[in-house]
Amino acid sequence: MFGKLTLDAVPWHEPIIMGTGAVVALGGLALLAAITIAGKWGYLWREWITSVDHKRIGVMYIILAVVMLLRGFADAIMMRAQQALAYGDAAGYLPPHHYDQIFTAHGVIMIFFVATPLILGLMNVVVPLQIGARDVAYPFVNSLSFWLAVVGAILVMVSMFVGDFAATGWVAYPPLSELGYSPTVGMDYYIWSLQISGLGTTLSGINFVVTILRMRAPGMKMMQMPVFVWTAFITNILIVAVFPVLTGTLALLTMDRYLGMHIFTNELGGNAMMYINLIWVWGHPEVYILILPAFGAFSEIIATFSGKPLFGYKSMVYATASIGILSFFVWLHHFFTMGSGANVNAFFGIMTTVISIPTGVKLFNWLFTMYRGRIRYHSATLWTIGFMVTFAVGGMTGVLLAVPGADFVLHNSLFLVAHFHNVIIGGVVFGCLAGVSFWFPKVFGFTLNEFWGKVSFWCWLI
Repeated sequence: MFGKLTLDAVPWHEPIIMGTGAVVALGGLALLAAITIAGKWGYLWREWITSVDHKRIGVMYIILAVVMLLRGFADAIMMRAQQALAYGDAAGYLPPHHYDQIFTAHGVIMIFFVATPLILGLMNVVVPLQIGARDVAYPFVNSLSFWLAVVGAILVMVSMFVGDFAATGWVAYPPLSELGYSPTVGMDYYIWSLQISGLGTTLSGINFVVTILRMRAPGMKMMQMPVFVWTAFITNILIVAVFPVLTGTLALLTMDRYLGMHIFTNELGGNAMMYINLIWVWGHPEVYILILPAFGAFSEIIATFSGKPLFGYKSMVYATASIGILSFFVWLHHFFTMGSGANVNAFFGIMTTVISIPTGVKLFNWLFTMYRGRIRYHSATLWTIGFMVTFAVGGMTGVLLAVPGADFVLHNSLFLVAHFHNVIIGGVVFGCLAGVSFWFPKVFGFTLNEFWGKVSFWCWLI
């Protein structure tokens, strides 16, 4: 009988939304009540909410990322449950439009409100300390950047409770994201959450570039900076270069929706492919914005827990810079199948293969650092070893996808989904968790419980 259920017979999604909203509201009220009863509002306002201390802002970024990780993970569980239940004639428990919103929200949350705050949190805590600066160059702007990210996250969180969210996929290709196909407010929540949080990320990028260039301790030359600072420096140059592209692209889409323009529609000379080019001109450097700080964290961790200096410091710096430059020449591999032509596909396929070379240099440098080292199995070391295995799989599948002929077969398949998740989870998430367990005891003077660090590592790996 279950196999004969139809969508109309399974209207579970409405009580799920209402129930989730009620749980979130009650949890929020309980937290507010607990703070009020404990009399901590003054402390929170003075020491955290209005703080411009880079370490506290870094901690708040990471708290934001963990909260949003729970939401993004819940979306993933809902999607997998729907896929498990929707077989044969069964419709599952989510209607298509709600599933599409969850699918979109999962991608947006994980990229913009989990991975990005994690790396910004790590950079906030670590970079000023490693270069001997008292704080970042513009402390107030640093606080503003964080609270802009919070506002963007709030818009995503409340969207499905008070209206809906975009049902377009996380990069919102037109014409699906245009007013004719997405007439509800969900697409507007998408645009404004990304615009506001993107502005905060851009300001952070400017802040860190100035901090690293102008606020190093006297006598510290560029080639004397720790590898993590180098990766943060290249990352923030990429942020300053490409986040304005995202801002402009979403502004053009907003004009299409609000002002009746046709920039990304076929009517009146518009072209949806222009949006796809622009969004990936931002989107592929964004991948390296996320992964490079994690590479820096792994470099520091491997050197520390192998009891040896990092093998090939200069080659690591040059490889990082090479990745930053080459990241601007690979965006078109995201749409090999869209008719750009054999010559264009060949160029971007070659460039995508080439960018794997400096990444391979890093991997071999880490292995050579560990070779004949006295390795200590701290939780950060376990995250790093898990990263090396997972990321190697993700990297090799990425090289295969760089072949246009193979991409024609594998495009939009679970092979692609697996590649992306191996890279982002194995690289960014493992890297940030390794960095937190490595640096936070040194910065804040507490010892993380190694047992729970190892348990969490094995849970993630499984």
